[in-house]
Amino acid sequence: FDIPQFLLPAPSDVWEAAQNYRATIWKHSLTSLSTTLTGFFLGLGLGVVLGFLIGYSRLAYLVLYPLLVGFNTIPKVALVPLLAIWFGIGAVPAIITAFTLAFIPIVVNVAAGLATVEPEMRDVLASLGASRWEIFQKVGFPHSLPYLFASLKVAISQAFIGSVISEPVASDRGIGYVIVSASASFNVALAFLAILSLAAMGILLYGCFAVVEKRTIHWAR
Repeated sequence: FDIPQFLLPAPSDVWEAAQNYRATIWKHSLTSLSTTLTGFFLGLGLGVVLGFLIGYSRLAYLVLYPLLVGFNTIPKVALVPLLAIWFGIGAVPAIITAFTLAFIPIVVNVAAGLATVEPEMRDVLASLGASRWEIFQKVGFPHSLPYLFASLKVAISQAFIGSVISEPVASDRGIGYVIVSASASFNVALAFLAILSLAAMGILLYGCFAVVEKRTIHWAR
């Protein structure tokens, strides 16, 4: 329909941009991937610990869960300028933003997995003399694994969002920085290429977690 390229590039224009900016996209993709994975694994560690704590402790649930809900309602993009002031321009704000978006789904799902364990199963093990730790090993932890893997596939997408929204404000590299810079210069083909590379990384990581899930908790299918 004779749409100008600076508004909506044709697929051929995006392909041409891929040939011209291949090295640039590769470099910035690695930056976004590294900050995303760092924030994600930090969120995974804290999320699992808090999820187990909230799922097993009524006191922890009453104290921590409202705080998590309140923190989750804060738009994380509003924190990025503050993170840039506190930690400077670089990878740290992107890592923290990715972490804050990744660990909430993990906490909620792990806690839900523990909270939904059938009381009968706990009672049977307790009547056989099992300690709380043994009940957790035999019932609680396996029961929470499907919930954990479901949350990981959500959390990795959220971590990518965190990195990308932080990079234009608090970094001079990364896919988010490329998208904003390309849009500002009306190089929309490059912006589309950056978005496609982001989608490709997200699909790849989602597929990795799906494979690990299939091999780890095949009994839950």
